[in-house]
Amino acid sequence: MKLTVAQALVRFLRVQHSERDGIEQRLIPACFGIFGHGNVAGVGQALLEDQDALPFYHSRNEQAMVHTAVGYARQKNRLSTLACTSSIGPGATNMVTGAALATINRLPVLLLPGDVFATRASGTLLQELEDPTTYTATVNDTLRPVSRFWTRIERPEQLPAALMAAMRVLTDPAETGAVTLALPQDVQAEAFDFPDELFEKRVWHVRRPVPEPSVLERAVALLRGASNPLIVSGGGTIYAEATDALRALVEATGIGVGETQAGKGSLPYDHPQALGAIGATGTTAANAAAREADVVLGVGTRWTDFTTASRSLFAADATFINLNVATVDAFKHAGLPLVADARLGLEALRDALDVSFDTPANDWDTTVERAYSERHDPPSQAEVIGVVNRVSGPRDVVVCAAGSMPGDLHKLWRTRDPKGYHVEYGYSTMGYEIAGGLGVKLAAPDREVFVLVGDGSYLMMAQEIVTAVADGIKLTIVLVQNHGYQSIGALSESVGSQRFGTAYRYRGTDERLPVDLAANAASLGARAIDTHTIDEFEAALREAAASDVTTVVQIHTDPMVPAPSSEAWWDVPVSEVAALQSTRDARAVYERDKATQRTYLKGSDAPSIPRAGQSSTNVTSP
Repeated sequence: MKLTVAQALVRFLRVQHSERDGIEQRLIPACFGIFGHGNVAGVGQALLEDQDALPFYHSRNEQAMVHTAVGYARQKNRLSTLACTSSIGPGATNMVTGAALATINRLPVLLLPGDVFATRASGTLLQELEDPTTYTATVNDTLRPVSRFWTRIERPEQLPAALMAAMRVLTDPAETGAVTLALPQDVQAEAFDFPDELFEKRVWHVRRPVPEPSVLERAVALLRGASNPLIVSGGGTIYAEATDALRALVEATGIGVGETQAGKGSLPYDHPQALGAIGATGTTAANAAAREADVVLGVGTRWTDFTTASRSLFAADATFINLNVATVDAFKHAGLPLVADARLGLEALRDALDVSFDTPANDWDTTVERAYSERHDPPSQAEVIGVVNRVSGPRDVVVCAAGSMPGDLHKLWRTRDPKGYHVEYGYSTMGYEIAGGLGVKLAAPDREVFVLVGDGSYLMMAQEIVTAVADGIKLTIVLVQNHGYQSIGALSESVGSQRFGTAYRYRGTDERLPVDLAANAASLGARAIDTHTIDEFEAALREAAASDVTTVVQIHTDPMVPAPSSEAWWDVPVSEVAALQSTRDARAVYERDKATQRTYLKGSDAPSIPRAGQSSTNVTSP
């Protein structure tokens, strides 16, 4: 079939499907984009011809459209995502941050940036990177290190193999992330006789690797021999739709569960074995259990510094079992690498284990209720979160990404549904919130989406409000106005830097800037409501939730009222030499806490499995 490269690309994408557990869905159901000279005559023309099969959405920022694709992919448990196309030059490099976010979070997105002429016939081009050492480098090479697969299509004949490789990575739960196909603008428009087979429906099976029997046997032996086991549930539990399997395991054994940011919602907040968030932004209950744990089963977690409190949370002699589909994560902390799908691994452990433990005590919800119910003037951020939690329904989704809010949400939000909590904290990208919320709503139109964003992040990337309004995609956006980067302000104060450079003020004064973000939101087409008290805020939020149009509710808060402490550490180095006494004092505290950091290099050799007639049940109290 004779088609241009761009036409062949679009025709191929519209017939790709993913399948897991016998359920099929479109792999790439739509494309977001912004057109420029590098893609308007190629990909743009092809999308125009195929609007019914591959709908096009006009974004307002290239970074934001990748965030939208990420939000969509996460809500779809990585089984479906969106394509994003840009022109060559700044349009392409704007996608680098979005690509990094996708790859770090192990979420699939397809990037289709335009590129310079492959023929080089036109000489030095507008927006061409002139590297004096080679003609083959372009600005799109900046996407190489943040992509899981990257290639440039320099000849039409290269397209079929590149497309097949791209789909393989997008549907591989262990290898997924950003996939970049750089498309020279002349090649996009070049015609070629492509094989008809390329455009037949293709279903990509998303695998569920089974645990290796001998490794599973060792994991069972470790858990049987434990005194105080703990499960740390990460995003992989939710992406693998393994929450029912987790529930069955912990209800049978009594093992408590701490949740990472991506794993929050693995259990309902009020489940008897749910200890809540774990780590630097965790609950005191989960963190206390972590300090006492002798065997830690990590399920689908990357073991980031926030989860481990910069490797200070767990005991030095704790043994780790890592159930993970990705080998790189399964080997962390010298753990026993149980490389497998989270659901199948948890089911296998449940079938093999005949142990019973006492779940650690957990009174954190009392702390949450106290934080939600306190009344300050202006309100605290915890009070705002409490109102949103109260107004939202069990299946509604809260979206956030950066600032102090993700930490407060992690420890305070009462999650009731596995897909009800959507906080991007792998890259913690300011500006993700509204664009990511757009993707969540596209993926789950039957759920209300509450976007929580601080004024700092709002000013980074608010323009996707225009996209939401243009396409009739309803969001409820909570804008927390605290007049600066208050998360970094608190961090600055903790390291002795006295909140330097974090407040929005006129230079040399303490006078706040006269910025009216509610008016800004209204100018972008949203309905905007400005509130100052917690009662005004709740009334406005209920009104916004009941509305069918995108609404921004601004609430002015007091950033000096902190959320309850997690009683955990995060490693942020403090200057070893300083003129300020506050910095010298902070350095002393840092050196004290740094001494609690561990290597977690203990091996995972398991004790022998009990023979017939031997007891294999441990009933213990933590």
